[in-house]
Amino acid sequence: MNRAALRRAARTEWGPLAGTLRLAIVTKGPRAVPMTLAAVALTATFQVVQNQPWGFGPVQELGSVQARLPWWLALLRTPLSLFVPALDLPVWGALAQVLLVFGIAEICLGRWRTLTIAYAATLAGTMYARLAVHIGPDSVFGLPPEAAKVVDTGPSAAVVGLAVYVTWRYRAWFTCGVVVAAMVAEVLVKPNLAGKEHIAAVAAVLALCAADEFRRRRKPRGDVFRSGGQRSGAPASRS
Repeated sequence: MNRAALRRAARTEWGPLAGTLRLAIVTKGPRAVPMTLAAVALTATFQVVQNQPWGFGPVQELGSVQARLPWWLALLRTPLSLFVPALDLPVWGALAQVLLVFGIAEICLGRWRTLTIAYAATLAGTMYARLAVHIGPDSVFGLPPEAAKVVDTGPSAAVVGLAVYVTWRYRAWFTCGVVVAAMVAEVLVKPNLAGKEHIAAVAAVLALCAADEFRRRRKPRGDVFRSGGQRSGAPASRS
């Protein structure tokens, strides 16, 4: 494939998405992503606090989700668990993921839809963890009992879910496929709780994508044109 063909492929894959991002960044700057900046600040704050002798316990009480917790307590903690970074991973990776993926999603989808998709992806991982421990290690879908003590994935399931949803919405099919394939490869190489929760997040978001696609296809033709999109399913503005 020559350079001209590569450029055409890149424009087809990322053109509408890049155009939306460029317009928002040029016209608004940091004001385009206030929720994302708040999420980065909250994640950084949780990281600093949980590494203090006095702060680990309170952060765990507020945002640590494990499969062994009662349902009601897990649901109460899940919203803040999106912003509690894993203790065994570099925090800069989590901050970069939140800034990049949440920022793109906030511009392309709006803050409330971004938060909804992020929460749905995280909740899917939380629900899967309980089911997997119940199934047990003898099944490919199960996990050993000790997995019930492992802390949830933090921001990563939300990041994966948002990446899938945004690339689907803007018809960046290759990028969407790469994200999904990377999550499958992760769980094949290391079939632990985090990897399987990422797969659960992907499955939940793909189900949301399918439902949204079905809704769009049922719209009267005039409504579809009025919604304005540069490509089918790729909105020109946030909704």
